[in-house]
Amino acid sequence: MDVAITIYTLIVTIVVYIGSLLLNKRVPSPFTHPVFVSTLLIIFVLISTHIHYKQYEGTKEILSFFLGPATVGLAIPLYQNRALLLRNILPSFTGIIVGSIVSITATIIMVDGFHLSSDIIRSISLKTITTPMAIDVASIIHGDPILTSVFVVLTGMLGAMTGPWLMNKMGIHNPLARGLALGVQAHGIGTAQAAAEGKLQAAIAGVAMGINGVFVSIIIPIMIPWIAN
Repeated sequence: MDVAITIYTLIVTIVVYIGSLLLNKRVPSPFTHPVFVSTLLIIFVLISTHIHYKQYEGTKEILSFFLGPATVGLAIPLYQNRALLLRNILPSFTGIIVGSIVSITATIIMVDGFHLSSDIIRSISLKTITTPMAIDVASIIHGDPILTSVFVVLTGMLGAMTGPWLMNKMGIHNPLARGLALGVQAHGIGTAQAAAEGKLQAAIAGVAMGINGVFVSIIIPIMIPWIAN
């Protein structure tokens, strides 16, 4: 690991993300979402400075290390809102399962419509669960872990970019419903977006992401022989 490059890319990542946050506050839009803008800018910087993506590995490991405490931190708003969550446990659980089924159904429709190859089908079927779970399940169903990661990240990014805008347009302002939708359809990135909206949204998004991940991880290996044929 080149320490100088790691320090440089880490500083670039932090500065670019903070700048993207400020841009999104000044010009709110799905296309100014911090994850979307910062991803494009970081890629541009790496290409411009001739830094290979493998040299970004050190920064990725540092950022991944902090994902653990950040994930554990979701337990705080969950505990603080436990009474409300318990009162709404049945509709919340129903919403998570229905959201998972809708996502799987949309995948099946897309498969039929575009006549995708078996490798792409197996990889894209896991697009709505968080990356670590998706990669593990991909190895079970003989998908491509790299393709799976790409589909997961793209799904999370698009969900976080368009989800809040779409819910605003549809008049969905209930924090429980917003957190539920973001957690199910946009997993980790959606949960981060939910946390930016409020503690309750973060709590329900974290729960939704976890339950959806378990449900999809169980159902997809059962369905994939039928979907991929």
